Amino acid sequence: MQKTLGAILIVLGLIGLAWGGFTYTTKEKVVDLGPIEATREKSHSVPLPPLAGAAALIGGVALVATSKAR
Repeated sequence: MQKTLGAILIVLGLIGLAWGGFTYTTKEKVVDLGPIEATREKSHSVPLPPLAGAAALIGGVALVATSKAR
């Protein structure tokens, strides 16, 4: 169990360091006049601090290393 969790943290840490965040798009209704409707797409950016990716990576390595010692 520890080894699996460690591997997941390592992968997530590497992804966090490589991409640095993610972006998602939502649709927002601008005008609604009966049968006429106008929407727009709005982009949202969620930054991930490099410290979080590094912490996940180090924690994952620590979990994998301690599970091998047992």
